Amino acid sequence: MCGFLGEYTFNQPLTQHEKFSELLSLSKHRGPDSTGFSKGEFYQLGFNRLALLDLTATGEQPKESPNQRFNLVFNGEIYNYKELALKYKINNLRSSSDTEVILHLFEVIGVIKTLKELNGMFAIAVIDKQIQQLYLSRDFAGIKPLFFGITDKGVVFASQFDQIFNHEWFKSSLELRASIVAEYFAFGYMQAPNTIYKNIFQVNPGECLIFDNTKKQTKIDILKFSKTFNSKLKFKNKEELKQKLNHAIALQLNADRSLASFLSGGIDSSLVTATAKLQKGDIEAFTIQVSDKHLNEAEFAKKYAKHLNLKHQVKNISEENMLKQVDEHFTSFAEPFGDYSSLPTYAITKEASNYHTAMLSGDGGDELFFGYPRMFDLLRRKNWFKLNYHIRTNLVRITNTLSITNTYAPFKDSFAQLWMERHMKLPVSLLDITFSSTSFSIEMRELYNINPKLTKDQAQHFLRWNEFYAHLQRILIKVDRTSMKNSLEVRVPFLDKELIEYAWENMQDISKIENLKQPLKDLVYQYIPKKLMLQSKKGFSVPLKEWLRTSLKADVEKTVCETPFYGAAHFNTKPLISYVNDFLANKHNNEWGVWHIYAWQKWAIQQNLVN
Repeated sequence: MCGFLGEYTFNQPLTQHEKFSELLSLSKHRGPDSTGFSKGEFYQLGFNRLALLDLTATGEQPKESPNQRFNLVFNGEIYNYKELALKYKINNLRSSSDTEVILHLFEVIGVIKTLKELNGMFAIAVIDKQIQQLYLSRDFAGIKPLFFGITDKGVVFASQFDQIFNHEWFKSSLELRASIVAEYFAFGYMQAPNTIYKNIFQVNPGECLIFDNTKKQTKIDILKFSKTFNSKLKFKNKEELKQKLNHAIALQLNADRSLASFLSGGIDSSLVTATAKLQKGDIEAFTIQVSDKHLNEAEFAKKYAKHLNLKHQVKNISEENMLKQVDEHFTSFAEPFGDYSSLPTYAITKEASNYHTAMLSGDGGDELFFGYPRMFDLLRRKNWFKLNYHIRTNLVRITNTLSITNTYAPFKDSFAQLWMERHMKLPVSLLDITFSSTSFSIEMRELYNINPKLTKDQAQHFLRWNEFYAHLQRILIKVDRTSMKNSLEVRVPFLDKELIEYAWENMQDISKIENLKQPLKDLVYQYIPKKLMLQSKKGFSVPLKEWLRTSLKADVEKTVCETPFYGAAHFNTKPLISYVNDFLANKHNNEWGVWHIYAWQKWAIQQNLVN
């Protein structure tokens, strides 16, 4: 895992400036082991390395291809690089790194074909010196970040948002996009391809952008998963799924430094850990224990570890220590981010980094294998939207009164609006008065644009597609930023390319699967008896409502109510401040929405955007 920064100019020589190294240092926590630079007539690259494969100097970056045509910086891991070296008969390697294999492949089969062959998590920036082109590409699930900004001078690209907006090409002319700010307050993160600033963007998952020196920009999809349901695809059998997961984990166990596995009480991390144990007998499991019995899953994890005969680290994190880490945890985020489960994620990755350099995680299982009850709850309300708005709103008043049904769904404008609001943490009424002259971006609206005329199976598949390209992105931001702040690489076997493709193609029709994630449950019960398993996930969280009204109250008031509000010229801040004050006065209980507002201000203060 690493961090990089680059500049690419449009048809003009690159002017050296002293701030480049300073900006690169912002991502030093992503790569504390070494720093490298490379410069050409029209580009400049900088790289901070966290070494996990080939710990020698031969694995360092930026790195050129053997014929010196291509220069590359690359954040992430390519898990199938050895298989690709065999497939394309690449023998003249001087290192054991995945980076060198990629560069050889560029020469043999070209950049785009190489990107389509890769299986891993990655953000890649490639300079083709021969034809003066820049390639920016991101992995298929969006695990690794890649930001870029465009000006008349050229393109700046980086692993972190602050490395772009603090760059001299942008810093003096930053302009907020009210629509994306509204999306942040609603959802708690910036959805690719947009950011809160004009002219600064994110590469979409599974996408490659190509820039040439005439300012031309080309987009190529490397791998995108269809939101269209295919009724011919059926789930085959759990043994084939097991083989895919085994292969994914075997590839991701490859590391030249210490690697372990997170273990909670849930299905996903338990299955990943149990599978890893079969292939690496001495792998260690790592669990966090908290004092709140409603949130603590450590007792279940201990039972799993004992049954699996695992080496097991259980680390206690007290509420007091986690509260002390709140401000420290906010430094993980170079962008505004409002998912408060980042607090325990930061705590566990910080603790794990004291013992290991890489960890396996169970993230992605819910999105691929229908793990969220909200999808099925929504589908039960789908038929209301076949009726005219006035008919359904009058009808539901009657059914609610008679207790035949109890739902607010018919009062929403559309099925899409109902689903979107399930993911929003601030009420629409508040957003409407805060952002009275704007609406969400075209990209966000399209992401949630579900057709009410779809069949149940079609709608179900669309909801999974949406969870993958929306909600999962927030989770991946949280895990990447908090872990990399602690110089820890987190690998996610469920988001292995082949496993994603298998799940996408063979898990479309689940109408006969009665329980959520049943294929994964069937697999994990092969390793851990059902009677030992936690039957209801507790969730990886903290007692935020209580904290905001007690331990954090003074800081919330200072940060939100007494500090100038960042963006005040672009939206109405008074309703947001009132909403926070109402929460503190026990007039509502939406702690998550309050955290979005609080986190916005904490980010702005941290970035010296307000005083």
